[in-house]
Amino acid sequence: MTVSLPIGKKTLIMGIINVTPDSFYGRSRSGGVEEAAEKALRFEDHGADIIDIGGESTRPGSTVVSVDEEISRVMPVIEEVKKRTHCFISVDTYKAPVARRAADLVHMVNDISGLKSETSADLARIVAEKDMYIVLMHMRGTPQSMQDFARYTDVYSQVSEELDESIHNAAAAGIAKERIIIDPGIGFAKKAEHNLSLLKHLPELRSKGYPVLIGLSRKSFLKPYSGDDPEARLVSTVAANAISIFQGADIIRVHDVQEAFETARLVDDIKNA
Repeated sequence: MTVSLPIGKKTLIMGIINVTPDSFYGRSRSGGVEEAAEKALRFEDHGADIIDIGGESTRPGSTVVSVDEEISRVMPVIEEVKKRTHCFISVDTYKAPVARRAADLVHMVNDISGLKSETSADLARIVAEKDMYIVLMHMRGTPQSMQDFARYTDVYSQVSEELDESIHNAAAAGIAKERIIIDPGIGFAKKAEHNLSLLKHLPELRSKGYPVLIGLSRKSFLKPYSGDDPEARLVSTVAANAISIFQGADIIRVHDVQEAFETARLVDDIKNA
């Protein structure tokens, strides 16, 4: 049965669960199925709408994980979270075999490649067949090489054009427009100044007619405001999320769900006052 997200009715909160040993923010890592499921329950209690489960770190320079390893990490967690919560479940993967294994249990694929990886044609077909949502994120290169491609003459225009290619690929594969969400890819093939410019230009991105997801939680572009340690970046994350929502973000992807929920509720009320 097709289920729809209440996009546009309020800002949606996506809670991050990393079933990985090497994600950049240590507290986001879940060491096993029970720990991950308990975290998902806390996220639901704190106001999460979506649980995003990933089995491969995508921080700059991260190690590629095999398909079999990624499946072995995420599937037991997806199965347990499905049993215990009522949240939408997203699988954070760009690999078609992982998406296919998860397809009967999840509602969304969060694709950092924006349908530009080696298996994207198959992944897009799976999403279309199952009528799932897809997040099309902007990135150049791979997580291992992406910062070498952080060169722009006009970052908003170039990111916008490259997202248009992803949207075209999704539509060509039969993915319905109402199932497409776009993400400018904060921190992915971007320098700090690029991230700030993209957040400034979110209204233009939103005017494309697709919901916008922003994932900036505790990322390194916040260093000038909060320091080198991701542990210290909560206040700057809250501030940047608040600005993103006011600029038009429909979904915020976060490590700290309770703080994000309170932020979103306040900004939504200001916008609707």
